Amino acid sequence: MFCPQCGTANPDNVAQCSQCGTAIQPLAPPPPQSYAQQYAPQGPVVESYLVPSILVTVLCCLPFGIPAIIFASQVQDKLQRGDIAGAQQSSKNAKTWCIVAVVAPLVVGVLYLILMVVLGGLASLGSHSNY
Repeated sequence: MFCPQCGTANPDNVAQCSQCGTAIQPLAPPPPQSYAQQYAPQGPVVESYLVPSILVTVLCCLPFGIPAIIFASQVQDKLQRGDIAGAQQSSKNAKTWCIVAVVAPLVVGVLYLILMVVLGGLASLGSHSNY
């Protein structure tokens, strides 16, 4: 350890500098880190929505699930490059496409049901005519 006053090299276990007599404070060891602190992710955490993207692609709507998977897969790559804003935008896009992939089939199903009821009603009116 070096003396802060004169710069003389001293053994690590001494309390005073051997050259000038200045008190030397030993460096305190850093406090131990917990497991969570050692392995916590560094930098901001951005949700990728990869699992929901895959699920909506398989279970709901393939055409809208594919963009969700593409945007979700870009999040980690952008975070590793330090592009936090780009990762957040890709995350937002993946979430949006997940929502679209769930809502679109529901809307189409409701419209189809309404169309079948209307056309069924028109067909039943046409079959009761007196011609």
